[in-house]
Amino acid sequence: MKRLWLLLCASAMVSAADLSTVHSVYVLPMARGLDQFLANRLTNQHIFQVVTDFKMADAVFTDRIGDSFQTQLDNLAPPPAPTAPTLDAAKDTPKKEPRKEDTPKASGSITDTVNKLSNPALNSSLGRVRGTIFLVDTKGRQVIWSVYEPPKSSSGNDLDRTASDVVNRLKRDLNPGKKEPGR
Repeated sequence: MKRLWLLLCASAMVSAADLSTVHSVYVLPMARGLDQFLANRLTNQHIFQVVTDFKMADAVFTDRIGDSFQTQLDNLAPPPAPTAPTLDAAKDTPKKEPRKEDTPKASGSITDTVNKLSNPALNSSLGRVRGTIFLVDTKGRQVIWSVYEPPKSSSGNDLDRTASDVVNRLKRDLNPGKKEPGR
């Protein structure tokens, strides 16, 4: 039984995304504009190629994960639409899509807004811990690296220092055998 468990654990680690396979990254907007400082540091230190097209990225840097992050990813790269028509299981005939005339009309109330979110909590940052940065694989949507490095303030110098600390930690984790000079 122990051998089976070890085999399953080993196969799970092999199938997981690896930090060394990441070459290009997309940086999502972060609190206080930290994304700009992080992209600058990543580019200057030649850690990863920072791309502006999500579809070209191997991974994504973000400061939040969960439902709001999944929604952002789905907006950037929508899942493929089904190509075959769906069949009604009872009749084996294609399902009839509801026509626009069949859908109920809006009430037209002044208090109704045009761009309602189905779940406003998806964009809420209430209760979110600031300072954690995640690197998420775009294909498997797994967190492959993270660090907790909160900026001391929202000043440009503190944000740049935080971005520098994040990139230095990433560099150490990419090359675990190498020692940094002066350490």
